[in-house]
Amino acid sequence: MALQLQLKLLVTIIALSSTSSIQALRSADYRDALSKSILFYEGMRSGKLPSKQRAKWRGDSALNDGQAQNVVLRGGYVDSGDNVKFGFPMAFTITMLSWSVIESGKQLKRAGELQNARDAIRWGTDYLLRAYKPPNTLWVQVGDPYSDHQCWERPEDMDTPRNAYKIDQSAPGSDVAAETAAALAAASIVFDFADKFRGSYSDALGGVVSPFYTSYSGYRDELLWGAAWLYRATGDGKYLQYIGLHQNELGGPWTSYSTLSWDNKYAGVDVLLAKVFLGGNQNWLAAYKDRADDFVCSAMPGRARLTPGGLFYQGTNNLQYATSNAFLLITYAGYLSSAKQSVRCGGGGSNFKPNELITFAKRQIDYILGNNPRKMSYMVGFGAKFPQHVHHRGSSLPSIHAQPQRISCKDGFNWLHTPNPNPNLLIGAVVGGPDQNDNYADNRDDYSQSEPSTYINAGLVGALAYFT
Repeated sequence: MALQLQLKLLVTIIALSSTSSIQALRSADYRDALSKSILFYEGMRSGKLPSKQRAKWRGDSALNDGQAQNVVLRGGYVDSGDNVKFGFPMAFTITMLSWSVIESGKQLKRAGELQNARDAIRWGTDYLLRAYKPPNTLWVQVGDPYSDHQCWERPEDMDTPRNAYKIDQSAPGSDVAAETAAALAAASIVFDFADKFRGSYSDALGGVVSPFYTSYSGYRDELLWGAAWLYRATGDGKYLQYIGLHQNELGGPWTSYSTLSWDNKYAGVDVLLAKVFLGGNQNWLAAYKDRADDFVCSAMPGRARLTPGGLFYQGTNNLQYATSNAFLLITYAGYLSSAKQSVRCGGGGSNFKPNELITFAKRQIDYILGNNPRKMSYMVGFGAKFPQHVHHRGSSLPSIHAQPQRISCKDGFNWLHTPNPNPNLLIGAVVGGPDQNDNYADNRDDYSQSEPSTYINAGLVGALAYFT
């Protein structure tokens, strides 16, 4: 009992720490951040831009993607600060954005951002649909990352090879295929392919995806994740049957992690299936509620690794974990509240009520928006102080509209290394973030801290909508 009281006190202290001298964020602040977090995706678009494009400094790019392979692969999103389209993290981004709309659609509508969120999702799903060629081919990447990383050029100027890479029965990729099934939950045929031809896409495609987006967790988590999403979308019991038949070999009821990420989906699987269990109809899923509780217990103060300022810390490019975890905590808290349940932590740990999950998630979001030891926002364009030297090719180079003359592959490095701020604001971008000691170098060369990614923002959208 004494240990539980100490841990609850620790949660309260962390929730209040380093914020006493900073003005509390208001609902309008979260709404502003929400709007910007969605606008960010327009700066990450590839392809022919629509007439209602709001990131005006961007132009059309990569219009011939897939042409050499006789397939149309224009559109979609670049993943981070480079110009490559990686299908694996893109599909995860779309899954998380969709989950955000599912859980917070009313708040998004009230904030006037529901259509913008839908547009962001549609831009990705249109591309993913084009990338799938029945019966067993999925194009999972466009662009040679090695050539791309030898250049610093605007997406509008790209002249590096735009090789396209696919998975099929001879080069399987269950992880990326099942993630795509999660993003396109109604497209069950994609999931059937993922299960039939098992294997990791980073094993099949080797150096073109590794070390950039290696599937370190393997493909088993994505098979469960894809099945869970297909069940959520369709209500078709065959997907629950699939989970029941294969969960042991896929590590479902025995595997728990403290983070949800583009690579590792087990925590997301646990929360999705815990919701089904809490609905009262599938008692055999009780183990997933236990694993979801394990996720919470390992992600909350007492067990989680936190910076001195109270930020959940997992590693470099850390805000991807903080935003996804915040969203997952908020979402699970909602499921628990509806079922009048709480989190039980084994091993003498504390138990947590749903409101405690939300309190800690809010602390993570507030930290990102400026309630932190450096008193700076990690979202571009939000607050008085935010990153100015973002590791992002398009925003660090002059806009194609301001300087139509082509900037060559090597000449672009003059802008990479300049001490001047980025000439174009990638509004809403959340960078990789501070280190384990809350230190942040606003340095374009330090991609581990200053690079934004589509998947950092994906969970953030839902979390911000909740607090709007």
